[in-house]
Amino acid sequence: MMLGGLLLILLSPFYYGYILKLGSSTWAWLRSIGDDQNYPTYNSYNIRIPKKYSIHGIDVSYYQGKIDWPKVKAMDDNDVKISFAFIKATEGVMLVDRYFQRNWREAPKAGIICGAYHYFKPKKSGLWQAKFFLQTVDIERNDLPPVVDIEELNGVSPARMRSELKEYVNYIEKKTGVKPIIYTGLSFYNDYLNGHFEDYPLWIAHYYKSRLITNEKTKWHFWQHSDKARVNGINHAVDFNVFNGDSLAFTALLVR
Repeated sequence: MMLGGLLLILLSPFYYGYILKLGSSTWAWLRSIGDDQNYPTYNSYNIRIPKKYSIHGIDVSYYQGKIDWPKVKAMDDNDVKISFAFIKATEGVMLVDRYFQRNWREAPKAGIICGAYHYFKPKKSGLWQAKFFLQTVDIERNDLPPVVDIEELNGVSPARMRSELKEYVNYIEKKTGVKPIIYTGLSFYNDYLNGHFEDYPLWIAHYYKSRLITNEKTKWHFWQHSDKARVNGINHAVDFNVFNGDSLAFTALLVR
């Protein structure tokens, strides 16, 4: 009887009128009832964010359009702030992201730590892709390491993909003195990369989960946990990431 009465109250127009009078903070509190405390909802960002991480960031490309980076930097929801951004630079051996130069210039001005990424095409020469990337991007002190984004076999065998990827990362490391970060989805990693490239920092995409479950030996640095974040200064949905470590570990990862 008590439960039935409570349900009638919750469903009544009077109840909702009362909640509206209480204001947005109470409404936000009611929405959070039942949330996993380790995976709470952040209404400003319009996503859930894993709780135990303290360093958050986004990754962007031409898809996000013209970004107001000071607004991105100023956003704060319960101490969740955007500290870093990975910015798309190149793809294959010919394509330069049309917003790369602007983003690469304006994001650091706003106080955001940046890294550039290349979308890798396994059908193309890994060496030539690496040269193309370095012709486009000037990597400087206190940047995040460069990223190679590998998501598809592109019609080649896994062995061929790994061979071209090895050419790519070897050249980047030789020319910059920095081990590039390897970005991939969790399924692609498990199917084709697990047990390979273990000396390289790893960034894994796996969405809408309270935690990232990987092999015990997998040492990942970044986790792209959502592709639907809403961020001030950006007119389209954007990927949201966490860093797996504290501020000292983050600083140690930066280019020296």
